[in-house]
Amino acid sequence: MYLMYVDESGDVGVHNSPSRYFVITGMVVHELRWQGYLDTFITLRRQFKQTYKLRLRDEFHAAAFISNPGNLVKIKRHHRLAMIHTFARTLATMTDLNLINVVVDKQSKSQGYDVFGMAWKVLIQRFENTISRHNFPGPANADERGIILCDHTDDKKLMTLLRQMRRYNPVPYQQSFTAGHRNLPLFYIIEDPSFRDSAHSYFVQAVDLAAFLLYQKLAPNAYMRKKSAQNYFQLLKPILCSHASNKDPNGIVFL
Repeated sequence: MYLMYVDESGDVGVHNSPSRYFVITGMVVHELRWQGYLDTFITLRRQFKQTYKLRLRDEFHAAAFISNPGNLVKIKRHHRLAMIHTFARTLATMTDLNLINVVVDKQSKSQGYDVFGMAWKVLIQRFENTISRHNFPGPANADERGIILCDHTDDKKLMTLLRQMRRYNPVPYQQSFTAGHRNLPLFYIIEDPSFRDSAHSYFVQAVDLAAFLLYQKLAPNAYMRKKSAQNYFQLLKPILCSHASNKDPNGIVFL
């Protein structure tokens, strides 16, 4: 079984939006690696507690770490950035993880464009395809399936989308000379999405970090630019799912 933890960065508004991009990232881990990687996260958090006084129960929310730390303001900003850097480097060593990334550039989209629906549909389809083609790294069972676990979003809309894709999922023919679509209902992704409170999941916090770093690569805030931290996303290159797109060297799907 493959577990895909998902988080978003940016908003889904098309006009009068504060953000140009909407980023959605899926972090895929096989069930046989789950416990080992959880132990890695716990070890890392214990290191952060000893070095920076970040408690194990404190939520690691990357965007808030930089711009709106709340009670974590007691930790110096450059120390919070150092934790982000260390977390990214640690993720990069977990080479049986895979990150699927989808970016919507809203600048070119019309008023009626469904940012949320299109981004999620593409992410789900890439998850389905990569399972079916046996392209995820690490261990694998003979007959794999996948499930989606994510931070709370537009929960009802996502659940409806996934159920629809199990029955009707029109996919364009890849050949440029062939017009039209074919119906490819989801087969490998089971159950409705399972929603998690990110405060209680180190895996959701990890994918939150990955989505944040991709967003900062595209549109860094002033502090990240000042510290050259917009380059941190490249630390994740060893675990990027290159199979998701052959049009980008990092496998990022741009819409």
